[in-house]
Parts: sequence; C-alpha cells; structure tokens
Amino acid sequence: MNKEHIVKNNLDFQRIIKKNKPYKYKDYILYIERNNENNYRFGFSVGKKIGKAVIRNKVKRQLRHIVSKKDYQNGFNCIIIVGSNVLNKTYKEMEKNLLEVLFKNNLIKGEKNE
Repeated sequence: MNKEHIVKNNLDFQRIIKKNKPYKYKDYILYIERNNENNYRFGFSVGKKIGKAVIRNKVKRQLRHIVSKKDYQNGFNCIIIVGSNVLNKTYKEMEKNLLEVLFKNNLIKGEKNE
C-alpha cells in the first residue's frame, strides 16, 4: 500500500470520525468521508483492547495487505476501526468480512464481489 493512500494525521482521523456516520459490520466500524480528490485513503485504528503492540501491529499489517489487493473508486477517505472479536477470526475470514463491507459501501471498483 502506497503512502499516498494512508491517513496518518491525527486531525484527519478526528475530522473523519466526527463528521461522518459509522457503518458497522461484524468486527469492523467504517467511517467514510466522500471528497472530490483524485485518490482514496485508508486509516486503521486498532485499540489496546485487542492486545499488546505486537498483536495490534500484526492486525494492521494484515488489514493493509487485504486493502492493497483491490482497486478502489477515487474520492474518499475511510477509517477502519477493528473490534476485539477479530482475534478469533482467521485471515481468510477477516479478508472476506472486510472486502464485503467495502463492497457494500461501493468503494471497490467492479460489479461483483470476488
């Protein structure tokens, strides 16, 4: 995943979360901000309830890998907050659930979910 597709600034996180409605799906909460830019950006938030730093970083690496596999529509910023049940899931289940919620919100290019 390129650096240009990542939300890192704390003020951006706060703005996106404060001004947009959450979409809850299984282990994920998404905040999607539509804009007129020519790219997309994702931000990941994994809380301390998930585990120690090693576990949280592993989950973030897995999420970045899942997100980097697909092509996305332009013109949005998305914050993904992970719930604590994600530790009970396999990588394939995490991938299926995350791609399903992204597809339902019309962020993935294409007609059908693969």
